[in-house]
Amino acid sequence: MSDVKKIALIPGDGIGKEIVPVAWEVVKKATALKLESKVFDLGAERYLATGEVFPEEIKEELKGFDAVFLGALGDPRVKPGVLERGILLTLRFEFDQFANLRPMKLYREDLTPLKNLKQLDVMFFRENTEDLYIGAGGILKKGTPDEVALQELVQTRKGVERIVRLAFEWAKKEGRRKVTLIDKSNVLTYAHDLWQRVFWEVASDYPELEANHLLVDAAAMKMVLAPETLDVVVTTNMFGDILTDLGAAVCGGLGLAASGNINPDGLSMFEPVHGSAPDIAGKNIANPLAAVLAGGMMLDHLGDSLGAKLIDDAVSFVLNEHQVTPDLGGSLTTTEVGKALEAYLEERR
Repeated sequence: MSDVKKIALIPGDGIGKEIVPVAWEVVKKATALKLESKVFDLGAERYLATGEVFPEEIKEELKGFDAVFLGALGDPRVKPGVLERGILLTLRFEFDQFANLRPMKLYREDLTPLKNLKQLDVMFFRENTEDLYIGAGGILKKGTPDEVALQELVQTRKGVERIVRLAFEWAKKEGRRKVTLIDKSNVLTYAHDLWQRVFWEVASDYPELEANHLLVDAAAMKMVLAPETLDVVVTTNMFGDILTDLGAAVCGGLGLAASGNINPDGLSMFEPVHGSAPDIAGKNIANPLAAVLAGGMMLDHLGDSLGAKLIDDAVSFVLNEHQVTPDLGGSLTTTEVGKALEAYLEERR
C-alpha cells in the first residue's frame, strides 16, 4: 500500500462540483493509501465554451491514472445525452469498464418504503458495455407515417462470460451464498439463451455457491415483495439499469446510491448514481453520501478494504445520528455532512 494511486477527479456539472470536493476529503481521511489527484474540467462549461466534450488528449492522459471519480453530468443549457453519452458512456466503453457494480444496502430501517424490511445487502453486477446501449441501429423514413426505428440488442459470449464470472468470483471472495441471473430468456430466445448457457456453465465451477434464475418481471416483483431473498445478482445492461434504480428506491433513494464501473485490468470509474440536480446546485444542500459511498467502492477496488469499511461505517453513523441533508430529513449542509463524516473517521483512527 505504499505506491501512489493517481485519481482523476471529474466534478462535472451542477451539484457534482459541490459533492466531489466533500467526498474527496472523506476518502483521504479514511484511507492509508497515498493518493494523488488531478481535476479535469469535463462537463457543460467546457462544452459551451469550446464545443469539446471529451478531448483525445484527456483520454490519453487518463490511461496513466488508477481510477476516475466522477460527480454528475447534465446541464439544462446542453441537449440531453450530449454530455452523458460523450463523457460517461465514453469512459465506460472506451476504457472497457464492462462491470457496473451497484450495491443495494439498507442503512436505516425507516428509509425504505417497504413494510417490515429490517436489513438488506445485495450486490448487482450489471453488464456495462453491450446490449441495447451500443448504439447499433437507425431510423428509416424519418418524419413520415412510414417511419421505422431500429435499435439492436447485441450480446457476445465474451461479454456475458466475463461479467458472470466476475459476479461468482466476487460472491466467493466475499463469502456470499448465492448468485441469481436475471434475464428475459422466455421471450428473448437468442440473446438470453446465450446468457442462460453461459451462466450455468460458469456456475458449475462454483459448487459452493447456490445459483438460480429469475425472469426480469418476476425479479421486479421480488425486489418489492422480498428483496432480502436476493444476495448477488448478475444481469444485462438494460435490465440492470432499471432494476438498480428500483433497488435504490427500496434503500432510501438515489442520494444513497453509489456505482462502480469496473475494468479489473484497466481504468475504473466511480460515481454517485444521481444526476446533477441543477435546481439545487450552488445551495450547499446536496446529499454527498452517494458520492462518499462511491469513494468507498473506489478504495476497495484499489486494495484498501479497511478504508472502504471505515467509509461504510461512517455513512451508517451519520445516517443513524440524523446528521444528514434535508432530502433525508436532516438540516445539515453538504459541507457539514462532510465534516461529520470526517470527525467520525478521525475518532476511529
